Amino acid sequence: MDRRQFLKYSGFITVSTATTGLAGCGGGSTQVDPALPPAAGANWTFPQSIASGDPRADSVMLWTRALPAGADPVGQAPSAADVGLRVLVTAADNAAALGSNAALSGTMVVDTTLALKSAFDNTVRHKVTGLNANTVYYYQFVAGDVRSNVGRCKTAPAADADVAQLQFAYLTCQDWSVNHWGALANIAATEKLDFIVHLGDYIYETVGEDFQSGAVESRHDKLKLPDGTFKNGSSGARYATTLADYRYLYKKYRTDSRLQAVHERFAFIAIWDDHEFSDDCWQDAETYEGSFNADGSDLHQPQRRRSANQAWFEYMPADVSFDAASDSVQNIKIYRDFQFGKLMQLVMTDERLYRSDHAIPEAAINPATGKPLGSLGARYMVPQDVLAGAEAKKMAGGASIGADPLSIVGILGTTQRAWWKDKMKSATSTWKLWGNEVSLLRMGLNGSDAIATLLALNSIATLAGKVGSTAAAVGGNVPVAAALVAGVTAGASSTVAQAAAGAIAGAAATTAARAAAAVGAGLSAAQAGIAAATFGAAAAATGAEAQATAAAQTIAFGWIKPDIQANKAASAFVVASGKQAALAPFFTRFLLNCDQWDGFNAERKDLMAHLKSNNVANVVALTGDIHSFFAGTVNDDFDAAGGGTPVMVDLVSAGVSSDSFYTYIKSAADSLGDIAALVTYPLPIPVPGVGTLTLPLNLLDYTMGKAAPTVDTLAEQIRVQLRGMLGAAGLPEAQLDPTVAAVLAGLKANSAFSVTLLGLAQQLASLGNNPWLKHLNTDAQGYTVVTLTPGKLVAQFKQVNKLVGGNAPSNVVARVTTATVEAGKAAVTVA
Repeated sequence: MDRRQFLKYSGFITVSTATTGLAGCGGGSTQVDPALPPAAGANWTFPQSIASGDPRADSVMLWTRALPAGADPVGQAPSAADVGLRVLVTAADNAAALGSNAALSGTMVVDTTLALKSAFDNTVRHKVTGLNANTVYYYQFVAGDVRSNVGRCKTAPAADADVAQLQFAYLTCQDWSVNHWGALANIAATEKLDFIVHLGDYIYETVGEDFQSGAVESRHDKLKLPDGTFKNGSSGARYATTLADYRYLYKKYRTDSRLQAVHERFAFIAIWDDHEFSDDCWQDAETYEGSFNADGSDLHQPQRRRSANQAWFEYMPADVSFDAASDSVQNIKIYRDFQFGKLMQLVMTDERLYRSDHAIPEAAINPATGKPLGSLGARYMVPQDVLAGAEAKKMAGGASIGADPLSIVGILGTTQRAWWKDKMKSATSTWKLWGNEVSLLRMGLNGSDAIATLLALNSIATLAGKVGSTAAAVGGNVPVAAALVAGVTAGASSTVAQAAAGAIAGAAATTAARAAAAVGAGLSAAQAGIAAATFGAAAAATGAEAQATAAAQTIAFGWIKPDIQANKAASAFVVASGKQAALAPFFTRFLLNCDQWDGFNAERKDLMAHLKSNNVANVVALTGDIHSFFAGTVNDDFDAAGGGTPVMVDLVSAGVSSDSFYTYIKSAADSLGDIAALVTYPLPIPVPGVGTLTLPLNLLDYTMGKAAPTVDTLAEQIRVQLRGMLGAAGLPEAQLDPTVAAVLAGLKANSAFSVTLLGLAQQLASLGNNPWLKHLNTDAQGYTVVTLTPGKLVAQFKQVNKLVGGNAPSNVVARVTTATVEAGKAAVTVA
């Protein structure tokens, strides 16, 4: 921090230099504000404990909040006289005292008095410089006779150091109001880390929203904003609006002892995403449903944005600049980078404060309804061609007035984008990691293929019934009946189809010979092909029921599905379904989430082109936001043939506690009739002693591109969800795992699961959406641990178990999936 910044922020950000450390950095401890009377007596408390952040080779930021005992721990700090607070730092081993308020022991490299001021809600941010690189330090704050807990942090290796290994975790999306924070307890108790990266959604600005109405651990009581603004719903959902509101949320979240424990043990490198201000926001604009100005434009809230900025600055131990006197909403700069020896450059970006509006605004009128689109159609399930057209039009408009076209359709903004490019190009480290808030991976859906698959699946039972009833009329010969039904389904008259079926039965036992015989009997070549294939499928099966099912599947996927794919809403099978009007809008390609980089495709292409043309290798994004685990490659142009060329890798972590992406999509899909089968399947599961549970099985993963399952992998997929349902039903935790194992064994032996449902999942997987996705789990909570060496990056996706009654599970981690990126390859393998 330069002298001008020091003077500007003196009284809030303070700086001292350690008495030992790097050569030339001496100067001794600094008595930052000797004019203040020191805090005295035992009448003090540290309700949000302590924290550290932004570890560099020679510095770290320390944080605490102290209050007079008896003051409301989450209320506004009392406007008492400001006092002095001590901070102590030592390199001596105080591991035994970590997390306790035992007196810090050893030689102090810092013993400094800081100002505790109510103007900053009694928070303290203190930067210590002159530290040794790659060194563990312990620190403690002291108010009068009261000591805070002991904290630990580790400085980064020197920029020119050879580093054999780094290990860190990255976190995102920790909603107080749903599920549990057992992941944080597990991190504090078991993980051996150098630091933690937090990718945002540290708090959620809403209270009482629909997505926050699910089960939550009993130790998390209901939130109550000091002010708040009514948002929607009969439950009275409200959103943070004032500085007091945002401060309250940080204070309340930080009262949880598990979050405190993680902060006490590891320095954080944090950025924000949207919920630190407003869901799916851009700059100072909120995008809540219906929250438009009278002219249809988004509602801009500059004072609310500045309040959110200030609260984040006050409560996050980040070494960033902030100007409280500025009228600009961009009065804070949080994008920054970190060097960890020759091994890693970590670039952290701000993807909210400078981003442009969504290419298709929420207030845009839906011509089908005459009403604003809202989130569905603007941010979610957006037709890909509509998005591309809107983006191109905006860019052309920007170019015509001499503006940076990407600034009108981008996330980073002109200045930050140039900074990012420079950091990536000039980086000398082996690995270039990107702290990235929203996923770079293309997440698309071919609606035509999906509908064709669904209608084909829906036809199987009817077709099998027709084959069975027709067989009775032809002497019980199921293959002949199958060929007849196939011919009629393909448009032939029953007379011609019957003649063709007889000809097929008398032909040589090859598909070609059978098809030729059918053509000779009057079928077209295409009709003959499906009739012959259906005859063969039935003949190869054993037993009348199996023969009818095999025939029905052959007709469904060999004729009905291709016909719908080719003719879309005009297909005779769509017309016959009686759902032509309802299905017509879905015969296109969709992008599932245009609040992430899919909605800002031109800027993504520009960034990938920069990496590719400059041969910048070993770039991996660490991503949050979407409440799922994903791993895949980011390609130079997802719209090119084959999806383009891989340039880098994106590794997406699920939220600590926030409800999953699947949960949100399922809620939207429930009202879409047949289309819901792309997302979810209601699976009844009988459980002895409990009753029948209906588990909403996740099919979204397969629709998006997950590999086709086996019966074993399909059963494994539902294990965590089933365990959670049994825990919610009151089963003691000791009985959960053996009960789940027994239930899954029974399911695998049930043909409704092992044949019907398995077939559905396999058909959805065969759609071939998003082949660059190598792993996806859209129904999960958890965190990710990265082990980085010169030769490879290994990320462990740690999914956590669900609530057990009103408590976090004692057995926290449910499964670990490992994603590996080898140095020199823009590829990821998953185990």
